[in-house]
Amino acid sequence: MDSVFLTVIFVSSFAVFSSHSGITEWDDVVLAQEGTPTTLVCADATVRGAVAINWMVKPLDVDEWKLILSASKREAFSGRASKASMRLIDPNFKDTGVFSLFLLPRMEDGGLYSCLIKQHERKLSEKIILLAILTVTVVPAAPIPQHSTLRLIASVNPDNVVTKITWAAPGGISIKSEKKRNTGTVAKLPQVLYSDNGTYVCMVHLRGNSSNTLVTFNVDVTVDADNVASFTNVTYERDISTATQAEIPFPLTCPVVQGDYVRLQWQPPGRRHSEMRLVHQYNRWRGSTFLTEHSKKLQFAGPPYNAEAGSFSFLLRPEWKDGGLYVCEVILNDNAFMQKTMLSVLKVESVSVTTPSLLPSLSALLLLVPLVAAAVGVLLWRQKHISDRGVEQTLSVHSGEAENIYENPEDIRQAPPQGSVYMDLKPRGDDDVYKELERY
Repeated sequence: MDSVFLTVIFVSSFAVFSSHSGITEWDDVVLAQEGTPTTLVCADATVRGAVAINWMVKPLDVDEWKLILSASKREAFSGRASKASMRLIDPNFKDTGVFSLFLLPRMEDGGLYSCLIKQHERKLSEKIILLAILTVTVVPAAPIPQHSTLRLIASVNPDNVVTKITWAAPGGISIKSEKKRNTGTVAKLPQVLYSDNGTYVCMVHLRGNSSNTLVTFNVDVTVDADNVASFTNVTYERDISTATQAEIPFPLTCPVVQGDYVRLQWQPPGRRHSEMRLVHQYNRWRGSTFLTEHSKKLQFAGPPYNAEAGSFSFLLRPEWKDGGLYVCEVILNDNAFMQKTMLSVLKVESVSVTTPSLLPSLSALLLLVPLVAAAVGVLLWRQKHISDRGVEQTLSVHSGEAENIYENPEDIRQAPPQGSVYMDLKPRGDDDVYKELERY
């Protein structure tokens, strides 16, 4: 992975208290770049003549001091822990009183350094210096392609001398950062654009009560206007095909990975060859959210998910027309992880049936009785009135001897059939009815 390393050198003259290995304080702090020429300052203008200097080192996580350089007026050097790059700044230290140590530190060289000055085997003075190595990594290396994820990583060894590390974008705007074990403090800018060019500031907060415990340094970021990045890897989770009822919250799961941002896309049902629609996007580092009309039906799922920490899952309250293909895409650095869900939404127009009581109320019964009685009375009167009224009948019998003979119907009924019979029924009133006379 391409990266750029940047560090600074910082010297402060204040005491900081530590609980490590019986050492309770140091005099100076030097914040240095790995491989960059560094000086640990130690001087005493009152010391002259036959003096000796011992430089020793002790990492903060051990109890033993190791000799790295020893010099006397004869300029004799010794010490198994010494490095080829280590030397005294002033070879004439016995006359100038300057005992400063020059070195090209590496990351593992962080720790406590002791400058012990002796004369005639008697200790004259001792100065404790804490050397901390600050490393900043910029990924990817400049010029940075657009739409890639810019990572600014800062770490200090030993890390217990730092309370926190923060980052600011051009213009002094604070940006989100997180401390990662075995990595350092990370700040990210996903989907970096050309407008993100500029100088970023890393702020290291050192332990101590002095007002001079904040160290700042600049990092220049250059974005390539002509180069657009693509995902390095794309991983697909197992597809999901399921159904749910309209207006019922439904979980749209996303890949199980702690990502930088999440995108939810949707393809409506019956449109397989149409483009996916971006319906929701959340960038946890920038704190930005892209919303659509569809987003009103979405919300982030609660525990165990946490969108601010990069654990994503959605709850969808769909209408019947919101089925189709949903793709949840989680981006981590320049890698994409995708989860597809084919969702069918069942349309249910609820029907409630009210069963009437089988027993009517007493008041309804009291009202119904007289109405029934009146109806029965009218029916009986009408039937009797019709039966009492006669029906005048005209009977015409066609025979060889007589025509148009009017006789009593009962006589006709008893007479033997003599050819065709015609009947005229003449009602005598409005209430009369026609009755069929059977022919025997």
